[in-house]
Parts: sequence; C-alpha cells; structure tokens
Amino acid sequence: METQDYAFQPGLTVGRLLKRSQDDWQSAVNHRFVKELFEGTIENKVLKEYLIQDYHFFDAFLSMLGACVAHADKLDSKLRFAKQLGFLEADEDGYFLKAFRELKVSEKDYLEATLHPVTKDFQKLMYSAVDSSDYAQLLVMLVIAEGLYLDWGSKDLPLPESYLHQEWINLHKGPFFAEWVQFLVDELNRVTRDREDLTELQERWNQAVALELAFFDIGYDA
Repeated sequence: METQDYAFQPGLTVGRLLKRSQDDWQSAVNHRFVKELFEGTIENKVLKEYLIQDYHFFDAFLSMLGACVAHADKLDSKLRFAKQLGFLEADEDGYFLKAFRELKVSEKDYLEATLHPVTKDFQKLMYSAVDSSDYAQLLVMLVIAEGLYLDWGSKDLPLPESYLHQEWINLHKGPFFAEWVQFLVDELNRVTRDREDLTELQERWNQAVALELAFFDIGYDA
C-alpha cells in the first residue's frame, strides 16, 4: 500500500483495514461537501445542518476518549487521551458555539435537534465501542473519526476567506492534529501487533467509514 496517499503513516494493521475500505474512504475525502468547504461556496443551510448533527457526536466522542483513559494499557497513553480532552473543550466546542451564533441557530435548535438516521447509527456505533471496554475497538473508531478528517483537511488547497469555512478546516490539519492522529494510528498498530484475525475490527471499521461518507450527505438531504 502506498502510504503517501494518506496524511499519516498507516503501518501494518491500519494499512490492512484501509485497504478494504478504499472506495468509501476516498469518496468521503473527496466529497462534494469537502470541495465546497475549501472553495467557500458551501451553502449556509448545508453547513448548518451538518454542524447541528455533528454537535451531537460530541458527547459520544468525549465518552470514547474517557473510555480510552480507562482502558489504555500504558500510562503515557492514558495521559495523551486526557490531554486531548482538554483541547476539545477549549477549541472545538468553541467553534461550534461561534458557528451557531453566526448561522443564527438558537440553543434550542441545536440542543433539541431531530437526529438524522445516520447520526443515530453513528452514535450507536460509538457507544457500542465504549460499552465494549476494548481498547482496540475504541481506537478503530477514533482513527477513522480523526484520520479521515486529517486526510481531507490536509489537502494542498487555498483556504477560504470565511471564518466558518476556514476554521473548520484548520481544526483538522496542522502539526498538532497530525501528531494526534499518528498517535492513534500507532496505538492501534501496537495493540494489534500479534492479532492475526482482524475480522471483528474490520467489520467495525467498514461500518464507521461508510457512516462517515453518508454523514457528508446530511446537509444536502435536508
């Protein structure tokens, strides 16, 4: 596998998992949503619906990070997840609140939104990883959630002028985010080093990548 195709170095296990999900992965990275985001042409109603739905991943995502603090097999790993929890509270949550104000989305509208079926399915898959208490299962979800976004966020394209568009891209690129993603990839490769049968992990991986692709369609469906 050509590792230069990604914004991270896949390694053995992640490389094997990626190989069996290439069509959906590349379709997500090159989705219309991503193209229009970089061009600054994405309609506000599309971005608004996407962000409202994405905001409802925040609780599940924090739960996955907390589960990794609990179930990681090394102290250094636990500390790295704890560090990331602080970053999310300070930066990503701040972006959502600023974006909702600019898009004139009320607190009631984003807190009490009707969840799209894709959002519900994604939440269910994320919480099932938390309930598994399995570090490798949790890492699969995190590598996809973060690695796929690093892949599209790292495109060598000019940034749009609007804060709404530019900042969402900036949150998913750069050395800090790339280091975080590589940590997740390296951890998954490490804890599965002696695992020959990846069937269970591959099933979860394929489901998550397919949902990532479907999630980019939400704003256009609305």
